[in-house]
Amino acid sequence: MKIFTKSFYRTLEKLQQSFLIENKQNKKMLDIYIKYAEGNVSNEELNSANEQLKQILKNLGLGILIILPFSPITLPYIFSKAKELEIDLIPNWYKSLSNEDDRLE
Repeated sequence: MKIFTKSFYRTLEKLQQSFLIENKQNKKMLDIYIKYAEGNVSNEELNSANEQLKQILKNLGLGILIILPFSPITLPYIFSKAKELEIDLIPNWYKSLSNEDDRLE
């Protein structure tokens, strides 16, 4: 039971850390878009903000897929088709939680 508790707390800590990192990246993205609206942003900054926006859209898409009826049936099909078409549906924060070496990226 103690092993499960330690593992559970470690997973919760990793999840919290991942959300904190995501929050910082979202704030940075918004700052870049404000600078873009003002007209003084580099292409590199704009590309990083767009990447972060893609991650947000992945989060939203994954959330919508999970609440759909019959999601235990449809999700494996959707993920297999996405893999077949080389489309990445999994958000980076989730990938970092499932690393084999048990560390955040």
